[in-house]
Amino acid sequence: MDHVANYPVLRKLGEGATSEVFLCQDPFRNREVAVKRIFPEALRDPSRGRLFRKLFFTEASLAGKLNHPHIAQIYDAGIGEDSGYIVMEYVPGGTMERFCARDDLLAIEQTVEIVFKCTRALAYAHMQGVTHRDIKPGNILYASSPTDVRISDFGLAQNVAMETTQITGVGSPAYMSPEQIREELVDHRTDLYSLGVVMYQLLTGVLPFRGTNKFSMIYQITQSEAPPPSSERRELPESLDRIVRRAMQKEAAKRYHSADEFAADLIEALRAGLGKGARETFGDADKFAVLRPIAFFRAFTDQELWEVVKLALWGRVPAGQVIVHEGERGDFFCLLVEGEVRVSKNKKLLTVLGPGECFGEMAYLSAASPERGATVTAAAPSRILRMRVADLEQASIACRSKFDRAFIGILVERLNLANTRLTSG
Repeated sequence: MDHVANYPVLRKLGEGATSEVFLCQDPFRNREVAVKRIFPEALRDPSRGRLFRKLFFTEASLAGKLNHPHIAQIYDAGIGEDSGYIVMEYVPGGTMERFCARDDLLAIEQTVEIVFKCTRALAYAHMQGVTHRDIKPGNILYASSPTDVRISDFGLAQNVAMETTQITGVGSPAYMSPEQIREELVDHRTDLYSLGVVMYQLLTGVLPFRGTNKFSMIYQITQSEAPPPSSERRELPESLDRIVRRAMQKEAAKRYHSADEFAADLIEALRAGLGKGARETFGDADKFAVLRPIAFFRAFTDQELWEVVKLALWGRVPAGQVIVHEGERGDFFCLLVEGEVRVSKNKKLLTVLGPGECFGEMAYLSAASPERGATVTAAAPSRILRMRVADLEQASIACRSKFDRAFIGILVERLNLANTRLTSG
């Protein structure tokens, strides 16, 4: 096959029972994409053709509607009487299934970061009125590294805005919530249960319920309590047992009420050191959680904040180290995440800045005159976010505009403070 719709085929990536997927070239935007083509015979199937069409249409209908860095993007779609295709973001790494075997488990912190990113993606989807309903390792892809994840395959999604009819009898029983097994009406909390099962499997290499057949598994899901993950992997802390147990509660009302709540507990477990005391690593989940409550980023959406996490340089500086030198040319600005810095000019102290405050922003705001107007020195051991102006240019227009607005707000605040000092003096 040379083309799928208007997309030249580079190679076949794989196939399932009802469709095949190709790596294609997008000639319009000069990028590689994954194109799923449904088999015509699946649509013509006398018993299940209508269901296959509905599943395919459900996924296609989300084209351009779920724009999140941890959701595989759907760019384009088309469906006819006996044909259909969906053009998606190409995610080259593979699926999380690879890391669900005992011999290939990821580090505990990596697993927690993956699940955290999934909770943020689900929080976004749920806010858009979309419940995935088929969260499982095979539908979580990774790109450049195992923690660079995307949730994919929204064929079973329920979009409350579209008033879709509930689809039953399809999905992956091992990851289904009890209410989904019983074919009852479900809401966003079914995704949180399924993600709890995925977390259990990524942490231990086994499923929480392992029946000898489908009916035995279904009975256990609806009637039995799963053993804690730490019973399968001794080094797992009780905090993760507690998180998985809450996510997998039989009654939806006893689970996390939202993906945001699930995410908050994951961050708390990370900060507690996952049972190992102080942590040396500071991953994407930590960075996102640190930035989210800072006033400077209040207007940033989750998508824009993930851009900042990806583009910024993070580091620690000891007390006494000069971060910015007066009179030097500057090509970056900073935000103080932890610690304290002193701002001075001609060796005279101007001000002291604390966490959440920025400095060096004139390198971005005044490209024509990038010389530093003051010296900034760490007054205590500090954690700094450093953003190079050239790197920020790679961000989306929306993200850059939020930086502009935040800096303008800071400048107005400083002018008002200066005017107050002048009039009171």
